[in-house]
Amino acid sequence: MRTQLRRGRQGVEAVIDLHGLRQDEAHSALRGFLRLQQQRGAKLVLVVTGKGIAGDTGYGEERGILRRNVPHWLRLPDLRPLVLGFDEAEQRHGGAGALYIRLRRSRETG
Repeated sequence: MRTQLRRGRQGVEAVIDLHGLRQDEAHSALRGFLRLQQQRGAKLVLVVTGKGIAGDTGYGEERGILRRNVPHWLRLPDLRPLVLGFDEAEQRHGGAGALYIRLRRSRETG
């Protein structure tokens, strides 16, 4: 996938930025985004989670939670049928704060 991106054979077809959202909002937004992009026939999308900030925020809030949880969510039964695979983005697309997601072809016939 990375080689295809570098050589211009594959491009990111859509982007969603989840950082700043609560976990429930982010999961719902991710699910809707991936379903819509699969229906549109996209093969590769970019999900920006943000990197989080090291350490405690002082408010009992954990930082970088989306960065850790999105890969887990992509393996859950509600998203597994949509996702072929995923990988950390190149630095130019956000590096450790973003993921490339390869989508399965839609099984719906229209």
